[in-house]
Amino acid sequence: MHDKAPTIVRDIMSRDCYRVTGDASVRTLAEGLALHRLPGVPVVDKKDHLIGFISEQDVLGKLLESAYLNDEAPLVRELMRHEVLAVSPNKSITDLAQEMLGAKPKVFPVVEQERLIGIVTRRDVLIAVLRMRHS
Repeated sequence: MHDKAPTIVRDIMSRDCYRVTGDASVRTLAEGLALHRLPGVPVVDKKDHLIGFISEQDVLGKLLESAYLNDEAPLVRELMRHEVLAVSPNKSITDLAQEMLGAKPKVFPVVEQERLIGIVTRRDVLIAVLRMRHS
């Protein structure tokens, strides 16, 4: 008997996901991205409300610049993007896969009632689509 193939984002999202606050340093963020092997992470406030998103690409130049100039690294809130493509945990995997064809983020925050409850990556969606084909 096959496992039931995932059909919605809630089935495949990572619940205990790495996130940062706006007052984290870019250096701390970069260490977290490397440790968790993520290309980007949600930025949240103290109540876990999604307030932005920041990626490796957003910080790489500033991190190099601060290392070269021996300056203090900037804070996440200074570099984060405020426009975030977030998804509902109830969105269908096939709809999200279609959306990913046009949208380029590799990581989508999963939000319910304005609070971050997880993340879903392009790889998660790819694996889920493969499982749907084989079930």
